Amino acid sequence: MIGIISFFGFTLMVAIISYYATRTTDENSSDGYFLGGRSLTAGVIAGSLLLTNLSTEQIVGLNGSAYTDGLSVMAWETLAAIAMVITAIWLLPRYLKGGLTTVPQFLSKRFDVTTKTITSGLFLTGYVVVLLPVILYSGSVAISGMFNIPEMLNISNSKALWLCIWGIGIIGSIYAVFGGLKAVAVSDSINAIGLIIGGLLIPVFGLMAIGDGSLGAGLDTLMSANPDKFQSMGKPGQEVPFSTIFTGMMLVQLFYWGTNQQIIQRALGAKNLAEGQKGLLLASFLKILGPLILVLPGIIAYHYFEGGLSSSDLAYPELVRAVLPKYLVGFFAAVLFGAILSSFNSVLNSSVTLFGIDIYKQHINKDADEKTVVKYGKIFGIILAISAMFIAPLIANAGSLFNYLQEINGIYSIPIFTIIVVGYTTKRVPAIAAKIGVVSGSLLYILSQFILKPQFVKNALEEAKLSGVTDEAALKLIESDAYPHFLHVMAILFILNIIIMLIIGKIKPRETAYELEYTKQVDIEPWKHTKIAGAIIVLTVASIYIYFA
Repeated sequence: MIGIISFFGFTLMVAIISYYATRTTDENSSDGYFLGGRSLTAGVIAGSLLLTNLSTEQIVGLNGSAYTDGLSVMAWETLAAIAMVITAIWLLPRYLKGGLTTVPQFLSKRFDVTTKTITSGLFLTGYVVVLLPVILYSGSVAISGMFNIPEMLNISNSKALWLCIWGIGIIGSIYAVFGGLKAVAVSDSINAIGLIIGGLLIPVFGLMAIGDGSLGAGLDTLMSANPDKFQSMGKPGQEVPFSTIFTGMMLVQLFYWGTNQQIIQRALGAKNLAEGQKGLLLASFLKILGPLILVLPGIIAYHYFEGGLSSSDLAYPELVRAVLPKYLVGFFAAVLFGAILSSFNSVLNSSVTLFGIDIYKQHINKDADEKTVVKYGKIFGIILAISAMFIAPLIANAGSLFNYLQEINGIYSIPIFTIIVVGYTTKRVPAIAAKIGVVSGSLLYILSQFILKPQFVKNALEEAKLSGVTDEAALKLIESDAYPHFLHVMAILFILNIIIMLIIGKIKPRETAYELEYTKQVDIEPWKHTKIAGAIIVLTVASIYIYFA
């Protein structure tokens, strides 16, 4: 009962603070609703960025990966810090100079409206079909299990799942659809503090459990008993082989932190460039600490349960249940609920922005005033949320959600990132090149990962079994060698798409060279310590890899 009271108390407090924070902005203006009035400070941006990508698919999924592969999976977190540094120094100044509300708006100016529409459509499709349902499903599983909803309400597991999905969906929709970006960002910042505190409690109590009450003794025991789990360089056959951090891994990070509307919208709402850069760099520093929450508990679980769990995805919830004192369960569930809501309402708010600015205003009602654009954006957000709530229960048997998300997002992530890079680094590549780049990049990736790869893997495994290979570890290695890792495939297609676009630009260049105009919507004077702070962060990441090599 104490846990439930603390859960609802913390959640209600966040909602009230977020509500009053939004009263300082005009929710009927596009800047006020979609970008929080371009008034977000560095602290709010950092907190919102930190929590936006943290939800149960990361917390449970990445710790599950660490349970299996150890420290090498920290690349998903630590390399994000470098990507944010690059975004702060190179991309954000260009975004704010152009006065962008959405990333596809740049593509409209640089190429044409059709390119922007295709890109917005890809974002929205990925959000409603993949990302929103996965967030709802994984979050519902966590909350239902933590409070044992089926037993508490005397209902079946499936009914409990539906109940939690709709509960999270409705609350998240209220934040995102009716509150706008500022409500999302403020609630994210508050929840980020709780998540850091709550997330750090799990490894602390876990190490104390291993060390008979001593944190230091627990860490010494963990590292000495499992030295193979503390290797930063992933081996072939693992989720993140070391070579992938120099190919597709860095591209995925740059897309996610530099061009993904769900993420970059926080920085686009900065009151000026300096605040945006400070927010990104603060968030990048905090991402370096991410493995303490997203990786270390998985390794602790491997030692604590002696590698005997039936599924690696059980590592985090089982560890929480085993080591966290009962009186803290409600608080931890509240901050975890906040993380789930953050991811959901951030994606939903970005979807509303993309639809309102890039679809409704551009194609449906070009003469619509700002109030009308916001109104129909909200209506679209409600429809999108309801659709995601219906889709979410259908992915119950999708397998490893974390790997599923990373691989399937490549359908649109690398093609979009490619045309943005070419758009900013060239002046005469034409619109037709961008369209071909997006379409060919998506189709080639689908062909590679969902048609060719399964066939190559199937043939390799059949040959191995005919040769008498039955060892599970050997078969796993054969499977990984049968086809290039999906991160390598992303890098290959990135280079191929750039070559295709440059060739088209050489054959049929645009008539006039593109020039990025300064709209003067915000001050673009950079923070004077941006490059020094960025260099320190990059060196810190490199040092971590070298130390654990």
